[in-house]
Amino acid sequence: MRVALVTSLGRPIAITGGYVVPIADDKGQPAAPVAGATVLLRDGKIDAVGVDLQIPDDAEVVDATGQWVLPGLLESHGHVGIDEEAEGWAGDDTNEMTDPNGARLRAIDAVNPADEGFRDALRGGITTVVVKPGSGNPIGGQTVALKVWGRIVDEMLLRAEVSVKSALGENPKRVYGDKKQLPSTRQGVAAVIRDAFRDAEDYRGRRDEAQREGKHFDRDGTLEVLAKVLDGDLAWDQHTHRADDIATAIRLSEEFGYKLVVNHGTEGHLIADVLATKNIPVIIGPLFTSRSKVELRNRHLRNPGLLARAGVKIAITTDHPVVPIDFLIYQAAIAVKEGLDRDEALRALTINPAQMLGLSDRVGSLVPGRDADVVLWSGDPLDVTQRVRAVFVEGRQVYQWDVESNSGSVADPYDVRE
Repeated sequence: MRVALVTSLGRPIAITGGYVVPIADDKGQPAAPVAGATVLLRDGKIDAVGVDLQIPDDAEVVDATGQWVLPGLLESHGHVGIDEEAEGWAGDDTNEMTDPNGARLRAIDAVNPADEGFRDALRGGITTVVVKPGSGNPIGGQTVALKVWGRIVDEMLLRAEVSVKSALGENPKRVYGDKKQLPSTRQGVAAVIRDAFRDAEDYRGRRDEAQREGKHFDRDGTLEVLAKVLDGDLAWDQHTHRADDIATAIRLSEEFGYKLVVNHGTEGHLIADVLATKNIPVIIGPLFTSRSKVELRNRHLRNPGLLARAGVKIAITTDHPVVPIDFLIYQAAIAVKEGLDRDEALRALTINPAQMLGLSDRVGSLVPGRDADVVLWSGDPLDVTQRVRAVFVEGRQVYQWDVESNSGSVADPYDVRE
């Protein structure tokens, strides 16, 4: 019999009897799994986690005996909702490739919650995605962190401003080289980024002086965003594959003092000691791809393990729709096969990306006070034969796998019972 989806927030939910994997404690440190534990959800938050908890009389009880209970996974570099599957050009709003500096652009303005990728995310145990503009521009635009279930993007919002996407290497030099304009070389791409930050430094100085003197100041949307990067309010998500481009990313970040997060990092393992020494994290992937361009010639599923063993904090990405978003856990599983520590693999899908992008106060671990984003797995998630059995997003059950019909159901966000 199909189990009705719990879509209201009116009652507490007690998930009982499962093998609970909290991933991290309230300080972000590794936390040991607990067998036969209960996870209590109340008012959209995790209320308590432990053995022999007092279950409220009015609680909806979900029996998770024999199942693994984890925080929802986090896809830290995706294009779900802005590069819609099976929609062609009409659903592709990833790259505004008409201006090398797109810092004022916002991914949030292009997200379509009707994209099937959001449903696929739930099927893969993912509850949060950081949606990023594409990599055609040296500076692509602002990223947004979303929950993967809802009617409109504003209701799915976790954080409106997370980081700014930037790109080095082949993509921007090809895009603008074809236009016969700057930047058509790697030195040109770096120059565009450097010039933009110098302008932002000057702009910030003039703006702050005008504020001190009480004078009117005309704001510039592009430079305001870059000033936030300089101030440390936004991370700098740097698309970069080759080791020499990663070195350029580091050089630029140290010149201007912003927080760098390497995205893709295909050859990061070649300079893993440098990344580890400088405490620069890497969102690595996609991993299930061919070596379709020169920058990917050293792509291998052993690379996440090489980075992690060198002391680099890693996250794993599908770069959806490059790799289907529900394959995120499979990439981690095969990376374990190729040498990545299994506990680190789970952290790379949860607490690590949450910490990298300033989201760990809300997601990435089963800690009281965090969002009630919880996934029930039939067994060990890193066993590719196991599957997602149920997904809760902010305390609502929005996905259920039915064993009898061998199919899953996603709750309709337009039919929510309060």
